[in-house]
Amino acid sequence: MENGITGKVVAITGASSGIGEATALLLAAQGAKVVLGARGPERLAALAARIAAAGGEVAYAPTDVRQRADVDKLIQLATSRYGQLDVLISNAGVMPISPLDDLRVADWEDMVDVNLKGVLYGIAAALPLFRQQGFGHFVNTASTAAHKTVPNQAVYSATKFAVRALSEGLRQEAGAHLRVTVISPGFVHTNFADGVTNPEVKAQLEAARDAMALPPAAIARAIAFAIAQPASVDVGEIIVRPTAQG
Repeated sequence: MENGITGKVVAITGASSGIGEATALLLAAQGAKVVLGARGPERLAALAARIAAAGGEVAYAPTDVRQRADVDKLIQLATSRYGQLDVLISNAGVMPISPLDDLRVADWEDMVDVNLKGVLYGIAAALPLFRQQGFGHFVNTASTAAHKTVPNQAVYSATKFAVRALSEGLRQEAGAHLRVTVISPGFVHTNFADGVTNPEVKAQLEAARDAMALPPAAIARAIAFAIAQPASVDVGEIIVRPTAQG
């Protein structure tokens, strides 16, 4: 039975863990040809082997979205291996949040470089290809922090507001043949707290995560839903929030 996903070529950044890993597994199981990029080569290779062992079609390349050339190579891998690219999921993200008074400028720069510039590099790599093909779908991971700012998350939230604004601008410019979807998850049970350099904030995040976080598979299902829609349907944004009970 046609599910809207089988046979589609889908590139995913930040694919080796969390939302990216769950999405790769789900889409591959539903018949997509997945092209995986992430900074951790060992985890990336292990995930690709797992997908291949289950009968899925997979290619992968170590990808640091802070490097435009890496993102270009990931898109080129998709087209050289499978002849086209149907979907680019720009999912790589970091969250080393802290109070602004901490002046952790290196963390601020990392969030801008990964969360925002990584999405821009994905657009730069895939948009000309999508125009040439006459089809393509951008799926950009933002956050509920793209809708509301809270203490300690000012810079992170700013990058996610920017991703949401960028995606909306891209959607308005895309025309009839390209699609753009923003996925805005709430708390998700991933390793995001590992990069938090402020010990107090890290402890708070870990406690909140353990109390109420969504499983990554829930976000993967939202992404799969958006991709599965027919070409005539443009799912502009999906917000996935945890319940108060988790």
